Amino acid sequence: MFRKVWLFSVGLTLSASMALAGTTGDRKDLQLFKDIANSVNRYTHFTIFDDVNATVTDGVVTLSGKVTMPYKRDDIMKRVADVAGVIEVRDDIEVLPVSSFDDRLRYQIARSIYSNPNFWNYAIGPNPSIHIIVDHGHVNLTGVVNNETDRMLARSLVDHFGVMSVKNDLKTTAELREAREKP
Repeated sequence: MFRKVWLFSVGLTLSASMALAGTTGDRKDLQLFKDIANSVNRYTHFTIFDDVNATVTDGVVTLSGKVTMPYKRDDIMKRVADVAGVIEVRDDIEVLPVSSFDDRLRYQIARSIYSNPNFWNYAIGPNPSIHIIVDHGHVNLTGVVNNETDRMLARSLVDHFGVMSVKNDLKTTAELREAREKP
């Protein structure tokens, strides 16, 4: 169950901001979103240090988020443009600045989270569900966790590294399920 929710809703931490009113066009947009998520999920250079979000409206895709390298933004844009049904791709993806301090924080935080036994099940698969975005020492956690306890624990593991600030945008599977069920 978690894996199915994870693949649909995060994968690449690609989240949909779509209002589904039940029309044929909306269903096509939802299928297009799923195809885009699969395409980006299979991109081998997409890591836990990148976060990409997408909205789809009448075949027009708007990508936003942050990636660690410019070539990732370009590759993701090309992959999305090649998905059948995409009419236009708008790029709002930001490239994070090169910083050895940020790189060190990324790896320390990732080791702290994914070496914790509570998070071993999240590390399974090619694209773990918790993403760690570090920008000038400011950390943003994105992705999906099973419950509120895991969300709070992940947040607390970040505080040990002298970060400037922490934003916890992790969603629980219950929150995702609730959001999908809203009309």
